[in-house]
Amino acid sequence: MPKFRKHIFVCTNTREADHPRGSCDPTGEAKLQKALKKKLAEHHLHGVVRANKAGCLDQCEHGPNIVVYPDAIWYGHVTEADLDEIVTSHIIGGRPVERLTLPDECLNSATCAHKPRPTKK
Repeated sequence: MPKFRKHIFVCTNTREADHPRGSCDPTGEAKLQKALKKKLAEHHLHGVVRANKAGCLDQCEHGPNIVVYPDAIWYGHVTEADLDEIVTSHIIGGRPVERLTLPDECLNSATCAHKPRPTKK
């Protein structure tokens, strides 16, 4: 079997409803990942592109999150309604969806404007 052209990791981390960082998969049902797999199959990409469940991607404030490799494109605030655009524009067309792309300065950074600030005591 040939290797996959792309791997898409979908955060399925679940936290309590009142957690300050939020939860990418509040129901624990991996609905976004399952919907993405279905969308890839509709475009005949089964066996070419893999949509994996992922644990916490540590970008919780931007969730639900998806990251596409080898492109290293991070998407935030993704909904099922966004999946067709991600598949057709990015996965098939090679053009990342800018409106969903997380800025580099927000990735793995304690200073991202979206992350809660520690309270001073």
